[in-house]
Amino acid sequence: MKHILFGLATCLLSVSYGLAQSTTPTKSTALPRIAIAGLGIESSTFSPALTQEEAFHARYGPEVFNAYPFMMPVSPLRKQAIWLPAIVGKSLPGGAVTREAYESLVNKTLDSLRKYGPYDGLYFDIHGAMSVVGLDDPEGDFITRIRQVIGYKTLVSTSMDLHGNVSWRLAQNADLITCYRMAPHEDAMQTKERAVVNLLERIKNGKGKPAYKAWIPVPILLPGEKTSTRIEPGKSLYSQVEPIADHGNGIIDAAIWIGYAWADEPRNHAVVMVTGDDKAKVAQAAEKLALAFWTVRNQFGFVAPTGTLEQCLANALASKKHPFFISDTGDNPTAGGAGDVTWTLTQILARPEFQREDGPSLIYASIPDPELVKKAIAAGVGGSVEGVAGARVDARFAPPVKLKGTVESIVNGDKDAEVEVVVKVGSVHVIVTQKRKPYHKEIDFTRLNLNPRKSDIVVVKIGYLEPELYAMQADWIMALTPGGVNQDLARLPYKRIKRPMFPFDTDMKQPNLSAQFVPLSGETK
Repeated sequence: MKHILFGLATCLLSVSYGLAQSTTPTKSTALPRIAIAGLGIESSTFSPALTQEEAFHARYGPEVFNAYPFMMPVSPLRKQAIWLPAIVGKSLPGGAVTREAYESLVNKTLDSLRKYGPYDGLYFDIHGAMSVVGLDDPEGDFITRIRQVIGYKTLVSTSMDLHGNVSWRLAQNADLITCYRMAPHEDAMQTKERAVVNLLERIKNGKGKPAYKAWIPVPILLPGEKTSTRIEPGKSLYSQVEPIADHGNGIIDAAIWIGYAWADEPRNHAVVMVTGDDKAKVAQAAEKLALAFWTVRNQFGFVAPTGTLEQCLANALASKKHPFFISDTGDNPTAGGAGDVTWTLTQILARPEFQREDGPSLIYASIPDPELVKKAIAAGVGGSVEGVAGARVDARFAPPVKLKGTVESIVNGDKDAEVEVVVKVGSVHVIVTQKRKPYHKEIDFTRLNLNPRKSDIVVVKIGYLEPELYAMQADWIMALTPGGVNQDLARLPYKRIKRPMFPFDTDMKQPNLSAQFVPLSGETK
């Protein structure tokens, strides 16, 4: 069936391209031909989960435009080029991608790019923290293989998550490169649009590839929960980026990558990059940002108060502020956790306060288990259900949790969860899903007939609260729980990251933070 859909998409794409090319202006005013491609995921190598191809929800051909509001048919940007989208796939964060899934998606991308070239430009939309079984630096591998198809005259503009990793290989094969400047990522779409605008400008003004790309590896590896731009020092550090990225001052763009902490590869560390046409200004800007980052390294702390789960629950139960949010951080599916670790839920259900139906109301979001979902559907809303849930993928910290309660709601059709049920056990409303899903918007709860604003406690598998949850909470604490994205990095079995690295080596000497100039794509030193 997938092959049929792919074929249909290809046919539609051919028609679309044919129409676009039939209206192409004369050669002197011809619109540039720009491809779109990319794969995005955050993959924890400390999780036993594996990510398959279907998790990417890949868009093919014209479907790709739906991923970008700024590329709708009425958009001015849409009218400035002949756009030739190949494949764009975005997965929930998770475990390492299987080699078969990666090769399938990459080869489909390459096949599409071969069909519709040549290209003046490519918008390369990636996250930057993908791990693939048996392959280092997948994004670097991906762009290298794309270059073998599109050549090195094509201008490539790359947008990334600031929690991505920028290897030397990726930096060389990309011409323009930028990343988010906010965490949480409220500027995600703005960043993607900036990458496209930069690409169009350099094609239209004839300047093409920036003359200089400064790359500085910064030996820092910290979790996003310690580097949020909501608070200091991240707030002030990232506020320096936009003033530096002044197009009229010999600089095209500047970026700071925090890097991805939950994968064990040599490329996992912070990076600063600045691109532009003035060598001295590019180098000076990159070195300024890198030094600023290094200088504040000891000031980074968690974005919220933290504690053991026992401490967090004690605080929540004693608090008069409701809803009191607790982040179950160790198995956070928005950072790459398997999502089915039962350790926290097991501890909650064991507490006598929650075993009475009239106890403190608590929402737990969530635990995936297709078998329990089947039982809940059979029981129906209002019926009783009994079984176990979770720990099908990651049972290292606790076995499947026993649930016996009343089915409160059953909802179908979610893109990620597919089916969601709410089971009330004592005073705890447990959300059980067909497939794992992060809960970060109010509608995620209200569509299940849950009202988080009126709950005493809401426990969410997440790190820092996403904007809607943050606006909803009356108080908040992060529980330092076990899982594939454990916040205590010292507990994780790193073997391949480059050392010395802060914060693992606190007595390390001042690193070399001089700008390294990356060769232009297609060139070698």
